[in-house]
Amino acid sequence: MKKVNVIVVIGAGSIGQAIARRVGAGNHILLADIHQKNSDAAAKVLNDAGFKVSTAVVDISSRASVQALVAIATAMGSVTGLIHAAGVSPSQASPSTIILVDLYGTALILEEFGNVIADGGSGVVIASQSGHRLPSLTPEQDKALATTPAEELLSLPFLHSDAIDSSLFAYQLSKKGNSLRVKAEAVRWGKRGARINTISPGIIITPLANEELNGPRGETYRKMLEISPAGRAGTPDEVGVIGALLMGREGAFITGSDFLMDGGVTSAYWYGELNS
Repeated sequence: MKKVNVIVVIGAGSIGQAIARRVGAGNHILLADIHQKNSDAAAKVLNDAGFKVSTAVVDISSRASVQALVAIATAMGSVTGLIHAAGVSPSQASPSTIILVDLYGTALILEEFGNVIADGGSGVVIASQSGHRLPSLTPEQDKALATTPAEELLSLPFLHSDAIDSSLFAYQLSKKGNSLRVKAEAVRWGKRGARINTISPGIIITPLANEELNGPRGETYRKMLEISPAGRAGTPDEVGVIGALLMGREGAFITGSDFLMDGGVTSAYWYGELNS
């Protein structure tokens, strides 16, 4: 019987799909989202394009739910790829929900899939440019975000609700935490012969980004694009190119790294007109 290699995609949005299209050929794609209708819609697009796709529902803030997804994936075959592109944005959720989903949820996924990822496997976690705009943390805080077991993570004093004054700050902390966590997890994944990296995109045109551009924070986002060196937003396919590099054989020497791709917005924030 032919061995089945499984690529798990968590988050049925445009970025996860774009990476899956580049690494999914010849593999079985397991597409998971908190909403079944989102998984079904994305699965139809991929099925119509010739990919083999199954769907599942997952709540990444629940260990039991993530473990159930792992069980589904491993029952199908060997988990050779992980694309984690799920999360909530500052305009969608409260600070506590962002910390729970984006920070704790990512830690859960890395722990659980790090226990089953196949030799030669690889993964990417979608972080954000926002993590690069967070003022420097202390070395102790960096290490805590990177290495504290998931079940103890929310007990860290600097993650308590009285220490986080906005959804944006919670999002920045979470995304910074994602890249630090991946850096630490790369050591553990490496013992299984696997690799894991983060991509930190800037403004990428997706349905959610279009809502943001036309919402209460739209003026700020439009200014970012106007002043950035690239002068435009990115596309999911551009993120897909980097994802394919990181998950493929051409990226075999890359692990524990974070790839910022934001058209230079972060450069403009720290050293250009966005800093004025």
